[in-house]
Amino acid sequence: MIKTILENLDFPEGPAVDSKGNIWLVELRGGNVVRLGTDGAVRRFPVAGGKPNGLAVDADDKIWFCDAGNDCISILDPDSCKIEVFCDSLNGAPLAHPNDLAFDREGNLLFTCPGDSRQKATGYVCAATKGGVVKKVIAEKFFPNGLAFAADGNMLVLAETYKKRLWKGIWDPYALTWTRSEPWADIGGKIGPDGMAFGDDGNLYVAVFGGGAIKVISPNGLAIADIPLDGDNPSNCAFNNAGGLLITETENGRLLSADIGVKQAGMFRR
Repeated sequence: MIKTILENLDFPEGPAVDSKGNIWLVELRGGNVVRLGTDGAVRRFPVAGGKPNGLAVDADDKIWFCDAGNDCISILDPDSCKIEVFCDSLNGAPLAHPNDLAFDREGNLLFTCPGDSRQKATGYVCAATKGGVVKKVIAEKFFPNGLAFAADGNMLVLAETYKKRLWKGIWDPYALTWTRSEPWADIGGKIGPDGMAFGDDGNLYVAVFGGGAIKVISPNGLAIADIPLDGDNPSNCAFNNAGGLLITETENGRLLSADIGVKQAGMFRR
């Protein structure tokens, strides 16, 4: 069963849940980070000149988000309402429109930078250590987008949207290397895979932008089910602490919840 939690959103992305159960997401076109409180109250945190995209919550409930408008990774402190830039360059060059991010099991931050890589394989992925060292760890991809770690944190899956496929590889959080990488699952859709999340059933739940569904991928890389949506453009998904799969859908501007009896796996904090 799918229900609408929020509507009239201006190109929603995200989402994520903090330790108190508040749901966080963004409005990319609206330029806001959005909090849906446990009391149902909605608060918007404007990002000046920004196009906020994927986000993650750290152990202190601060909100880390990609900003494709200001080409940076920023941190929102919900208590002070202040937004600070964490990283805005790689080897002296501006970041290429950061899109999505995730923490690994050692607290490193991984984020995708697709830039203008729909026709040429110029997209890349970076890792940023707790000390602030930023390193390119994956290169030459056609619009690298969503990231997801398996439950043990050893396998990293990357969505290559404009090839309509997922890659998998072994992630070393100490050496910051992604080895034995290979195409893993063909996703299809008018555009391709976007954000995604691993469930405690071992399956990966993938928002297929232009596909009108969340596609369920088994541990051996096979599509085993679809969660159909009323709206063609799901942009991301994450599991709610209270249960249910949260889904942002941009065609109709809604935050949805699907009751599928599965909980989160592979979610790490800094």
